[in-house]
Amino acid sequence: MVMTIWQEGEATMTDFTVHTIENAGDSGAMLADSKKNYGFVPNLHAVMAESPSLLEAYKQVGAIFGKTNLSETERQVIAMTNNRLNGCEYCMAAHTSIMQTAKVPDDVIEALRDGTSIDDPKLEALRVFAEKMNLQRGWIDESDIDQLLQAGYSKQTVFDVIVGTAFKVLSNYTNHIAQTPLDEPFEKNVWQAESRSAS
Repeated sequence: MVMTIWQEGEATMTDFTVHTIENAGDSGAMLADSKKNYGFVPNLHAVMAESPSLLEAYKQVGAIFGKTNLSETERQVIAMTNNRLNGCEYCMAAHTSIMQTAKVPDDVIEALRDGTSIDDPKLEALRVFAEKMNLQRGWIDESDIDQLLQAGYSKQTVFDVIVGTAFKVLSNYTNHIAQTPLDEPFEKNVWQAESRSAS
């Protein structure tokens, strides 16, 4: 599948391919691994296959993020906060589905999709910190770190939030550029970003 993307304000047209295992070249083995893990090849991975380096980086950073001492719910708090702030409709829907499968509480999922406070104070502290990390581009105040530590997290968590933020840059930015079509398994959790303001 080839997607035709018009860049706003430009006369050029860019085609991005949703690759298959068979036509992905050096990325084929990684797509096969995705199919083994998910039961299908997510369109995000199929688009990333254009660049074996990008796909490998995404998979490896994701695996490293999974090795932190954060729980699945905590990792999703970081991921979803970045997805929402970056306006990534694909990842918001996909991660909602992942959270549902992982039995993340419905109220936590709803809060992350809406950008509202989480009732659990520890998770809320993590959400707020992840939000500030994104919006302030890493220029975090000492008071922000203190609040995270007082909530029960560690200095390691400060840096693990950076890992999660980097992980989502890889996927969110890819989806912005390629306008990755949403996979059927994620369609039930469609999410719409607010309109981007001209800047």
